[in-house]
Amino acid sequence: MNRPGKPPEPAPPGTGAPRLGIASFRRRLLIRAVFLLLALATLALAVVLLQDEKERSLRNYQQAFRKTQADVMARLRLPAGQLALLNPEVPAEPTPLRPLVLPYPSLDFDDPGKALQAVDAAGCSTVYPDDSALCVAVGSNPYTGGFLYLVGSFLGGELAGREPGDTGLDAVHRARIRVEMRGELQSWVAPFERLSLRGEPLVRGRLLAYPVQGGDDPAPDAQPVRDFRGWVWQAATCTGAGEPADCARRVSFAMRLPLAGFRDALATGRPAWPPADLDRIRVDLQVLAPGGAPVFDSDAPDALAPGSLQDLARLLQPGEVLTVRKAGQPPLAVLKAPDDGRERSSPLILRLIDRLPVTARPQPVTAQESVRTPLGSYEVRLVGDAQGVARSLGVVATRMSWYVAAMLGAIGLAWIVIEVGLIRRIVVLTRRAAAVSRNVQLDAPGDARIDQLDLSDLRGRDELGILAGGLADLLQRVKSDVQREQLRSQRERDMLQAVGHEILSPLQSLMVLHPDPADPAHRYVQRMQQAVRVLYGQASPSEALAAAQLELAPLDLDAFLREVAGNARFAGIEDVAYVPRGAPVTVRADPFSLEDVVTHILRNAERHRTPGTPITLTLQVTAAEAVVGIHNRGPAIPEELIERIFDYGVSAAGAAEADGRRGQGLFVARTYMAKMGGAVRCANRDGGVRFELVLPLDG
Repeated sequence: MNRPGKPPEPAPPGTGAPRLGIASFRRRLLIRAVFLLLALATLALAVVLLQDEKERSLRNYQQAFRKTQADVMARLRLPAGQLALLNPEVPAEPTPLRPLVLPYPSLDFDDPGKALQAVDAAGCSTVYPDDSALCVAVGSNPYTGGFLYLVGSFLGGELAGREPGDTGLDAVHRARIRVEMRGELQSWVAPFERLSLRGEPLVRGRLLAYPVQGGDDPAPDAQPVRDFRGWVWQAATCTGAGEPADCARRVSFAMRLPLAGFRDALATGRPAWPPADLDRIRVDLQVLAPGGAPVFDSDAPDALAPGSLQDLARLLQPGEVLTVRKAGQPPLAVLKAPDDGRERSSPLILRLIDRLPVTARPQPVTAQESVRTPLGSYEVRLVGDAQGVARSLGVVATRMSWYVAAMLGAIGLAWIVIEVGLIRRIVVLTRRAAAVSRNVQLDAPGDARIDQLDLSDLRGRDELGILAGGLADLLQRVKSDVQREQLRSQRERDMLQAVGHEILSPLQSLMVLHPDPADPAHRYVQRMQQAVRVLYGQASPSEALAAAQLELAPLDLDAFLREVAGNARFAGIEDVAYVPRGAPVTVRADPFSLEDVVTHILRNAERHRTPGTPITLTLQVTAAEAVVGIHNRGPAIPEELIERIFDYGVSAAGAAEADGRRGQGLFVARTYMAKMGGAVRCANRDGGVRFELVLPLDG
């Protein structure tokens, strides 16, 4: 573990973090896959709901289209709709007033209820902020007289009427009418004459119109206009607070005004009706109280114009187009559904809606009908488009997309928290643990193995931090134990080196006393020196055996085995039997090394034979080889160990045993046999184990 403030020491070769397999990423991949599936499920849910809504909207589109068609045609067949057809260009600014064409040939203005009902049904009245209203119109049939109708109402006090024989008009209520037509201005004054007695609950009377040439009053000898008719009705019920004597009451009036221009057109026989200049006629009506103060003025500001064809656009659905034309003429109006512009849909969502599959995709539909009016038939064509439904659905989907985005953001935030706070720390812990495991497998130094797993930066109060802290404390304890073990091993090596040095000095003296390599004592001293070097730590056992020098010479193998079998009891191995061949079998071998080989195998057979059974030595000769067999009865060697018992550290019973044996004897036997050009093999045979030593024959 590196101290703070010091640069980290370079790791020993091969101690870096290894590449981990896919299995080590399984849990991380599972967690990430869960979050990915959760995000995909959220998107899929939104798309499925959107697809279902599109399917439902398209199924309802045909029905909604037919309903729109029915509403439009019903509106156009009503008097208000026919008024809009007969007057397609109603100005947005209604004052000064222009005459409209009524859907009736004429008005029954002598009946107050019928006149007002007809005007209200047709919707031709211009409405004022003070709840006053006035309809200026002509009939649809020129042969009813070509009159100008003025029908309306206003709020006023008690009406003052002219008494019979009075010539002054300043003390009575009166109507002043101005008509600008074809460059001429015509004016009339119509005083009110009461027809009911004073005190009756309902006030009614008539208006008599007098032409005015100049000023505000007619000439003294002026005569009333013969075809002018005017009626006035005042309700008996007050419309607001006040005493019954002077409270405001609803005053309704109806006038029929003859115009010379219309009469002249009728004299031609086949007049064009309505007149081509009807929209250029200007009408002004004022109702004056005694003293001349106006109680109603048709030119009052902020008036609300009558209905028009443009009002039908509010009945249309998105994407629908309504075209109105008179038979054989250009369109009077082309209407589309209004777009308030307050909400827009995302182009991406619109593209997604277009790509969503549905079972039925209605194509643009068309409906055409005709409406008959007093002035002819009108064709009404309604064209629908399913894209309007998609746009409406796109507005809702765009608004809902924020909630979907919020859900995805919450999922992403949760994933980031888990990824940074948990998974990344697990990744660090896994890599460091894998590095330590790899170092252990590569036999790196003990401290290097443990230093690779520094968990101090992962400590914390959460579960993973507590686990990392516990592992760090445990590793610190292990590192301390390893360091103590290294110190103990170093002390043992120092002690062994000291003992080996003390043994090596007498051996060197013995080597001086026996300098001849042919001397058997020289070879034994040399072997003792090599063993001391192993003990000294200067060579491994395998290196010592590999460095041993063997003196190969002709050897009678039959005599050699007879001598080994006879001397075996002196080595503590009883009941070793050999039947001599009686003829020499010559091989090239080192008798001392071959004696070690046979002794190691006999000791191994002694340990594992059944008590009371002999160890049998045999000698077989082939054309080129001599085979020495060593057989004992006893437990068989496991098949998986047959090829491994000659490895260093493995005994015939398996691994090195607990009684001090290191599994070295058979390793020595194989090494020496290889140096003599032979081989050693083993097999389970005849109720026990048989070892065979194979040596090439000499000559």
